[in-house]
Amino acid sequence: MRLLALVLLLTGIAVHAVIKDMGAPNWNCDPEVMARSKSVPTSAHSVRFADIKVIGALGDSLTAANGAGAEPGDPLAVILQYRGLAFQIGGDKSLDQHITLANVMRKFNPNIIGYSQGIGSENVWEVAHLNMGVPGDESKDIAKQARNLVTAMKAHSEIDIKKDWKLVNIFIGANDICVYCEDKYFNATAPHGPTTFEKNIIKAVQILKDNLPRTIVSLTGMFNMRMLRKIDHKKYFCEGLHIYECDCESNKVFTDDDIQQVCFGYMDAEKDIQTQGIFDTTDDFTFVVQPFFNGILDPPYAANGDVDMTFFAPDCFHFSAYGHANIGMHLWNTIIQPVGAKQTSVNLSDPTVGLHCPSKSCPFFPTTKNSQKLRGSFDS
Repeated sequence: MRLLALVLLLTGIAVHAVIKDMGAPNWNCDPEVMARSKSVPTSAHSVRFADIKVIGALGDSLTAANGAGAEPGDPLAVILQYRGLAFQIGGDKSLDQHITLANVMRKFNPNIIGYSQGIGSENVWEVAHLNMGVPGDESKDIAKQARNLVTAMKAHSEIDIKKDWKLVNIFIGANDICVYCEDKYFNATAPHGPTTFEKNIIKAVQILKDNLPRTIVSLTGMFNMRMLRKIDHKKYFCEGLHIYECDCESNKVFTDDDIQQVCFGYMDAEKDIQTQGIFDTTDDFTFVVQPFFNGILDPPYAANGDVDMTFFAPDCFHFSAYGHANIGMHLWNTIIQPVGAKQTSVNLSDPTVGLHCPSKSCPFFPTTKNSQKLRGSFDS
């Protein structure tokens, strides 16, 4: 094998590693579950998944999918934004080949608009489409992303802002944590504290509410960044890269408990937005948190007990194609669970969980208002 690789190298033929991935071949649900409503619903609490015509996303480099398609051992490729592989909104491949929320939604509505394809930045329409994620952005930056998303949707000739149901996914917070330790004071109202984080998300979602009727906002809950230090353990290459990618993760004065408590504070802030019901004051807009990351304390492990590095891009921080697919699977499975009964921890080490189906007896997108009925069908 080594001889073959040397021959190919000398003859100018590149040797490419196989990029690990995970799909859901031939996945389908009951036809009644996958059908759209007989008439377009007017309430966000009566929306079937097939009723959703538009999908968008706000976030940072994890939403832009930096490094997702990079070959192992090529950290320079992490600067590339593989948006077509992003767990929330990527559409490069079919669901059979790669699990993303957008690919699942395409099973319900093959004509859904907005999923990203290819490699490129948020300002390249042909790649990003409605994926507004910007590498390096913090929670304070997603208000601008929200405005850009509104502008893009209003400019799209195939989107009827008033009539089409839209799903906007948000995942943000990692970059806030990466600079939290640099704040001059450490409390909830610090520039990167949980209260400030909450206000930033509310500001962005309010922009969506003011401009996008018939919209469901789904926020993927914060993850515990303490696990990054377990990934780094005795991996000096990873530690070296993280000095540049995440200052506070590399700052030993910022203890494991410190980083964990701030992350918990962010999780509580996200739940508080949902509990307050401030985005449930009209019937055509709602906000739901998907908290499956909340209770995860460890990174994914391989069969030999070591951290499963195939889950990560070559910088040991961003997700690989396989990592995005794995997270996409858990995101979908959490979305279809009722509010109040959503999983708050999943096993990232087990890729055999598979995609689940919405309840046949109550096949609507779970919201705070319809989940009492959903919980009854979910438990039965």
